[in-house]
Amino acid sequence: MKTKNIIIVGVGGQGSLLASKILGKLLLSEGYDVKVSEVHGMSQRGGSVITYVRFGDKVYSPVVDKGEADFIVSFEILETARWISYLKPNGQIVTNTQQIDPMPVITGAATYPENLVAKMREKGFKVDAMDCLSLAKKAGSQKAVNIVLLGRLSHYFDIPKESWQAALKSCVPEKFLEINKKAFEFGETFQN
Repeated sequence: MKTKNIIIVGVGGQGSLLASKILGKLLLSEGYDVKVSEVHGMSQRGGSVITYVRFGDKVYSPVVDKGEADFIVSFEILETARWISYLKPNGQIVTNTQQIDPMPVITGAATYPENLVAKMREKGFKVDAMDCLSLAKKAGSQKAVNIVLLGRLSHYFDIPKESWQAALKSCVPEKFLEINKKAFEFGETFQN
């Protein structure tokens, strides 16, 4: 299998590192060679966080270059726009529509761009966008946005739900497992 590339982007504290860990375990369990590279940035201060997940028959490097990502999985809509140059032609975006103001917006030096999903679609990008925060809260915890996104991402893979659930169980503490199972299901069954 040709190597596939996933970029997971978000803001520090949103759970992108756990999402990449679950995805890595899932893909390993399906027999792929997997490389995961985490670039934290200013994650502790709400800054941009990016993780690369590459998988296939044989993967030599953990880094994804511009124009090579098959998927961008994004926890925040402005982060989607920031990293969109990494998406390959005909690549797929799976994004949360949540907006988290970056420092220039907070200080008044800039305004948050409007209608980002519509603008991306107008430019021909395939965008699967949903309010993951609301679904995570409905599942029992606003921290489960990452799992809602993984549930949505599962639509694009021919991997049994049981394998996704096993990866989730191996990475999430038992006391949070039921909430995360619900969050995954909400993402998986969401209708645009």
